[in-house]
Amino acid sequence: MYRNTFNDQIVRLFLLAAAVWGVIGMSVGVFAAAQLAWPALNTDIAWLAFSRIRPAHTFGVIFAFGGSALMGTCYYVVQRTGHTRLALEKLAHFTFWGWQLACVLALVTVPLGITQSKEYAEPEWLIDLLIAVVWVSFGTVFFATLARRRIQHIYVANWYYGAFIIAVGLLHIVNNLAVPVSLTKSYPIYSGVVDAMVQWWYGHNAVAFFLTAGFLGMMYYFVPRQAQQPLWSYRFSIVNFWALISVYMWAGSHHLLYTALPDWVQSVGMAFSLVLLMPSWGSAANGLLTFNGSWHKVKTDPAAKFMVVALVFYAASTFEGSMMAIKSVNSLSHYTDWTVAHVHSGSIGWVAMITIGSLYAMAPRALGRPAMHSAAAMELHFWLHTSGLLLYVISMWIAGVTAGVMWRATLPDGTLAYSFLASLEAVKPFYVIRFIGGLMVVSGMVVMAWNLWHTAAQARARLIVPIPIPVPEPVAHQMPMPLPAAG
Repeated sequence: MYRNTFNDQIVRLFLLAAAVWGVIGMSVGVFAAAQLAWPALNTDIAWLAFSRIRPAHTFGVIFAFGGSALMGTCYYVVQRTGHTRLALEKLAHFTFWGWQLACVLALVTVPLGITQSKEYAEPEWLIDLLIAVVWVSFGTVFFATLARRRIQHIYVANWYYGAFIIAVGLLHIVNNLAVPVSLTKSYPIYSGVVDAMVQWWYGHNAVAFFLTAGFLGMMYYFVPRQAQQPLWSYRFSIVNFWALISVYMWAGSHHLLYTALPDWVQSVGMAFSLVLLMPSWGSAANGLLTFNGSWHKVKTDPAAKFMVVALVFYAASTFEGSMMAIKSVNSLSHYTDWTVAHVHSGSIGWVAMITIGSLYAMAPRALGRPAMHSAAAMELHFWLHTSGLLLYVISMWIAGVTAGVMWRATLPDGTLAYSFLASLEAVKPFYVIRFIGGLMVVSGMVVMAWNLWHTAAQARARLIVPIPIPVPEPVAHQMPMPLPAAG
């Protein structure tokens, strides 16, 4: 029995935006990497300086690419797990256009020097207000759709999406409380150590809820669908959910070890970072074990390949993050390229790969096609991305440890054994390798955009057949769904 149809138009818009922003954001990152390898590329043009390009890269990849993918998959998943059409559809379209406008404004103003100079929170107050309005609208659409679901049970992917929406809204508003003095300038209401503490409470939890909880929601829907297997342990996914959101909020101060922050606050951040390893590995294990009985798909299905490698990097990068929060380890890693390696093993390895795998799984269905236009292009993308990722991360690991050891080396009289310039000369070859790795990742994104463009030929011709909504038969008790609904 069927009734109405899913609204996949908004999903297709976010799918397109994610592909475009992925190419743009990562291309800016490759240019920034080139500036570090060849400093002559830092010209006298202010808006092309590394100090302005780098925050544009992070915003473009995290919020423009990642945000578009999260919002699109969220709208896709909540309809199918609830067996209902998206609520408040005009407001849903506002969230798309409002989010794209906010991203464009941020990526134009930050290189021009109009910035709060806060990590992951660079846009000025006017753009922050727009982001807040769009985010509240996004949450309203999501929870309104959840409320009208025809399935009594709320599938676990929606738990993660809901936590991600609520927490990111809270983080954004609190961290960006400021006093405007003009259209392009404001001053935060916090100062000194308090400002640093609030900023990294926001910064680390942007990683926790934007780059982890949201993408775990994506993983918990698309991994079982792609494996065509029930989730390995539904109960375990709920335990991991509550553990993750309870612990993550307390770990942000590990970014401020060996600073003016009170030592006990630093120790709290370190302790909770170590505890965080358990729910993180729990989710990674749950996803990987879901492929039990379906490992043959990893050989033939590029989307499954992306998902499996993403889960491996999720486990690896969360372990690494917990270890780097230990004070004795942090004394070696802090301010080195080891941190850069860690961040990108999480972002390129976990976030980008689970996103790409999920988009490849979702796109044919949302676009009314039986499969992606080219399986060979998907395979090529996988190997370009994986090879580039390994070059990037391994080179930065070596550069980071090399620099850290050189900075700590002392002579018998207590003076430094190496100058800072000597450490830069030692790691410069690895910056070139990082650039090559980044170039390969961007090349893969271009392949993906080409593949999606051709897969969307029917959509551009407006020939898509709407997907009907299955209406569940009435039952006495609705059991938790081991698999998401069809589609």
